[in-house]
Amino acid sequence: MNLANRITFVRIFLVPIIVLLLINVDLGPLVFADFSITWNQIVATVIFIIAASTDGLDGYIARKRKIVTNLGKLLDPLADKLLVAAVLISLVQMDRIDAWIVIVIISREFAVTGLRQIALLEGVVLAASNWGKWKTAVQITMIIALLLNNFPFAFLDIRFDLIASWVAALITVYSGIDYFVKNKDIIQIS
Repeated sequence: MNLANRITFVRIFLVPIIVLLLINVDLGPLVFADFSITWNQIVATVIFIIAASTDGLDGYIARKRKIVTNLGKLLDPLADKLLVAAVLISLVQMDRIDAWIVIVIISREFAVTGLRQIALLEGVVLAASNWGKWKTAVQITMIIALLLNNFPFAFLDIRFDLIASWVAALITVYSGIDYFVKNKDIIQIS
């Protein structure tokens, strides 16, 4: 078990902690004038940011130290999908995001993962596209805005969380279509 894989396992381990904080724990509210947020949301957000930031770290360490493993290739994208899906589903339960947006995002992840599996069976590794990287960045930004009840934009009466949700949905769909169009030959081979 190398360092990169340990970091990935930590990210997976943090997923249920974040979910518990969001839907099963009440640490009380923090109130500023008309703005309110729970302490458990703040703690969950900090843990989410730490977990999301380890995504690039484990890959960097694996490549830098030349310790890329099949286990890491399997677990790294799985950890990313678990983290995003679990938090998004929790946000639906908290009534912070519409379920249809979460369904679109998770469906795209399943579809692209399926395409990657087909490619692996053909001996091809599909790298993340630039649109996929943008998709991830926008989704993480959206999740943070939703976890923080649109802080600090709530004070400016700007619905950044809603805008970020729509942008995330659009970029997610586009990046999925882009992925399939650029790799249509993989589907035809299989």
